[in-house]
Amino acid sequence: MRSRSYDDPDLTPPWKRSTPAPEVAAERDLVVEEVGTGFCGAVVRVEKTAEGLTVTLEDRFGKHRVFPMEPRGFLIDGKQVTLVRPQAPGPRGPLLSASGSIAVTGAKARVARAGRIYVEGRHDAELVERVWGHDLRVEGVVVEYLEGVDDLPAIVDSFSPGPDARLGVLVDHLVPGSKESRIAAAVTGADVLIVGHPYIDVWEAVKPSSVGIREWPRVPRGEDWKTGICRSLGWNMTTGEAWQRILASVHTYKDLQPELLGRVEELIDFVTAP
Repeated sequence: MRSRSYDDPDLTPPWKRSTPAPEVAAERDLVVEEVGTGFCGAVVRVEKTAEGLTVTLEDRFGKHRVFPMEPRGFLIDGKQVTLVRPQAPGPRGPLLSASGSIAVTGAKARVARAGRIYVEGRHDAELVERVWGHDLRVEGVVVEYLEGVDDLPAIVDSFSPGPDARLGVLVDHLVPGSKESRIAAAVTGADVLIVGHPYIDVWEAVKPSSVGIREWPRVPRGEDWKTGICRSLGWNMTTGEAWQRILASVHTYKDLQPELLGRVEELIDFVTAP
């Protein structure tokens, strides 16, 4: 009769053996929670040190902390994981632009079309440029911004849109019954397309997870929305600085809400249609 004490190197009963945590690549902007301290933040970088691999996390206040990448050392959605170093990217099909389209390499910017896309504000324009800038330059589409939706009727009138010079407009908070929807209905035509997203400001069109927050706070009616966002999140900075922080968190279309993605793609298709 064989003795299990000598033949089985692992005497731990199967029901007591811990299952290994899944391994997750510590990609930049991945939001995790460190098990020991409860510190929650987005991955900033992974570094190799004499003691082993470490990961730097940035919380929603901009504070950085460095942690060793120990097995089962982090939580994602409440489940333990083991962070591992991301693999170096290899050649994997065609190069994609930030919008997800196939990037055109070596091409010069096309001569600007007569058609235009207008967006409601500088922040909207910067966000569109960040994700769709490559596509717009290839297509020769110029993006300009409105000072406010109230200026839209005068702009449409002076632009004189036509089949060879279509005008597309992206409006914030375009919901039924709003002032924005009434103005949009008054100027929409065969060569003018007005679309919008449901968010109070384009800030909200950036996914909270990309910014490193759980959700966009609700701001009490009557309070300046952007100021209220900074106050609620504990961001001790101007709204301009806050926007630069938000914009820096956007790398591809995956960082944006689908309600914005679809509308911008619709406008590009409209003004570039033959």
